[in-house]
Amino acid sequence: MGISPIRRNTLAVSTPAHQRDLTNGPVAKTLFVFALPSLGVNILQSLNHSVNSVWIGQFLGEEALAASANAGLIMFLMFSTLFGFTMATTILIGQNMGRRDIESVRRIMGTAFGIFFVAGVVFAAAGWIFAPHMLRLMATSESVYPLALSYLRVIFLTMPATFVMILISSSLRGVGDSVTPFWNTVLNVVLDIILNPIFILGWGPIPAMGIAGSALATILAGVVSLGLLLRKVYALDLTIRLRGDELKWLRPDPRYLKPIARMGLPMGLSMIIMSGSAVVMIGLVNLEGVNTTAAFGVMNQLWSYVQMPAVAVGAAVSAMVAQNIGANKWDRVSHIVWSGIGINLLMSGVLIAMMTYFASPLLGLFLPNDSPAIPLAIHINHIVGWSFVLMGVSVVVTFAVRANGAVVAPLLILIFSAVLVRFSVGFGLYDRFGADAIWSSFIATSIASCILSIAYYLHGGWKKAKAMPSMAAVPLQAMPE
Repeated sequence: MGISPIRRNTLAVSTPAHQRDLTNGPVAKTLFVFALPSLGVNILQSLNHSVNSVWIGQFLGEEALAASANAGLIMFLMFSTLFGFTMATTILIGQNMGRRDIESVRRIMGTAFGIFFVAGVVFAAAGWIFAPHMLRLMATSESVYPLALSYLRVIFLTMPATFVMILISSSLRGVGDSVTPFWNTVLNVVLDIILNPIFILGWGPIPAMGIAGSALATILAGVVSLGLLLRKVYALDLTIRLRGDELKWLRPDPRYLKPIARMGLPMGLSMIIMSGSAVVMIGLVNLEGVNTTAAFGVMNQLWSYVQMPAVAVGAAVSAMVAQNIGANKWDRVSHIVWSGIGINLLMSGVLIAMMTYFASPLLGLFLPNDSPAIPLAIHINHIVGWSFVLMGVSVVVTFAVRANGAVVAPLLILIFSAVLVRFSVGFGLYDRFGADAIWSSFIATSIASCILSIAYYLHGGWKKAKAMPSMAAVPLQAMPE
């Protein structure tokens, strides 16, 4: 006789101090507090990249800095693909956490952990072998190539640990804990910043390793922080941990693997499309000369901070919506989405206003005070800057509908807005309006994306989508191990 399905939902589990129940309490306050640590993670990661670039540039020179930039492009593409599968796992964990189906949460975690670790090993081996070919495809200059190859190959060795750490951090957010990933990121960033100059220049018995030392510092920081994160997961008996017989769930289960792949592929593809669209537009910017390219490059650095609230709030909305869908509390879903939009409008609006008001001193951090690129950058920001408010709305709404497994429509909206609309305006009007056609293409993209995303949220069929059917009603004896 089958075991009662009720048992699946009544597994004993303690509620850690940092884990929030996202299905109860005031929506706006819960969302804001839950999103803040994720915003902190984004800021810390950007600062870490900037500081490491300073170490490399100051100690090793322009060629080493160019080498790390070339390697960074390859890694960004790789993590863009990983992003989709990470988000899919978080959504599935969130929905089952909303149902209080702790066993399914752990089964999903086991399947994802097994796949992510194996994928990390495969990527590390393939990256080590094919790194020369990837750099050649990017037309890396001969003076930079040896440094880029050394850096990239060492960085590839971090893949197993990095993939697993990203998975654990994202899964913790799925169960309502955004604080633990934040403190783990603080540790990772501090270690990486401290170890970089030590391994680049050498210290005591540690030899000077140059740019390979920077990569090795990243490996050590990642391994140490991952080890301590795993220790915390088990020491505090966090919800996603696997013990005893549960360890057999590390063998991927097709019932959980299929929805991860079904949602992960379109979401990963969306990141690749966004990156590819930006690269194509940079080619058009380059036609305007070095000053325009420098101005646009610096503004991109500043705009990256403006976009951080949207990404953090969007991720929080996704986890919160997923849990409430799992708990069948659809009345809260709409409140969550509109609260997320409001919070993002406020945060992004303040950042854009501050960036516009303090444009000159901010640009002076990157460019000489008499640089002709500064007035160009100010002009670009006046045209494009406000559009990030609209883009933030699109991000929040897209994260929300994905939380129910609706991933194809957001991908089609992205293709239409970031490819068809952007290229039509940018290339189609370039001969007549020059650089202003390029900046206008970003505005057109934001407007199209915002309108279509809201229209799909209000009138589309995303509520009928299913990230994954509930496994709570399936008797355990009917489930193959």
